Amino acid sequence: MNEDSYLQLARRLDELPNGFPPTPEGIELRLLAKLFTPEEARLASRLRLTLETPEQLAERLGGDSEALRAILKPMAKRGLIEVGATPDGLGYGIMPFVVGIYEMQVGRMDGELATLFETYYQQAFSAILSTQPQLHRVIPVRESIRMDIEIRPYENVLSILDEARSWGVVDCICRVQKALIGEGCNHPVDVCMMLSDKPAAFDNSPLIRALTRQQAIATLERAAEAGLVHSVSNNQRGIWYICNCCTCSCGILRGMAELGIANVVARSEFVNRVDETSCTGCGDCVTVCQFGALELATTVLVNAQRCVGCGVCTLACPEGSLSLVRRPEAEIKPPPLDQAEWLQMRAQKRGLDIKTVL
Repeated sequence: MNEDSYLQLARRLDELPNGFPPTPEGIELRLLAKLFTPEEARLASRLRLTLETPEQLAERLGGDSEALRAILKPMAKRGLIEVGATPDGLGYGIMPFVVGIYEMQVGRMDGELATLFETYYQQAFSAILSTQPQLHRVIPVRESIRMDIEIRPYENVLSILDEARSWGVVDCICRVQKALIGEGCNHPVDVCMMLSDKPAAFDNSPLIRALTRQQAIATLERAAEAGLVHSVSNNQRGIWYICNCCTCSCGILRGMAELGIANVVARSEFVNRVDETSCTGCGDCVTVCQFGALELATTVLVNAQRCVGCGVCTLACPEGSLSLVRRPEAEIKPPPLDQAEWLQMRAQKRGLDIKTVL
């Protein structure tokens, strides 16, 4: 293994606001060696978050643009770097390890990669999950919010879907990974949603199964009925995925269950409320709550500090006694406006100069 190449890339990834902290055993280098060739790692370590064409890269880094393109294109196809349109043509940029490179490896996940990631998770992931603002935030399931309450667009799953022009689904890499190490759960796998503002964006994708809008809604409903929590990137605009998470497999929600990080995910602006006149104390909602926010007494009691406002419990209540209401305004902290603001805030918290990677 060419450690210099992988060390350069590991350090570059840790310079990104998302973070990629080192481990005592150098597991992060072995992870990168599993995914990148030494040549690819060297080039990726010199990319920026801002997309650059091969010609622009050749001018900045030296070398031949066609030779660079020959390396960049296969990397982009394997989900190792960003690719997208720029005013000057197709551009390439560095992608964070999480959320980014790792999630795009579902088609390449095998026992070795699953084991390496699990070791990395246990040794280093708490540093990623403990930094503010959080990677993910919760959005409520559709049926859970009281009808008389206005829902802001970034809290409304239908508004998020309607901003997209293409919808797709992939297998959840977290559940695939946990199954490969013998710790799989019974939640559905094919429920991780991908969104794009470009029509027909997923029609020819080898990894993403294209959906219609109605199929996308049905997938979200199926996930909610299975007790999964909707979560998205922690910003208001430009959302390109919807995860459906569980504390048994999800790399982020496991941070609460296994690593003891209380605020591992940004909660929604809502909190559960119980109608004590109709609640029979059956306990069905307590069973499905993944955050330990409900306690069974004569009726159900809600711990507002632990409740993330996902609304999954409302679907389990046979009496319709549960609903989400908006938290007091003093408790609401709106998410960053867009990804650029999130990156700036996250970099500031980590003491990084965002300009060095743009």
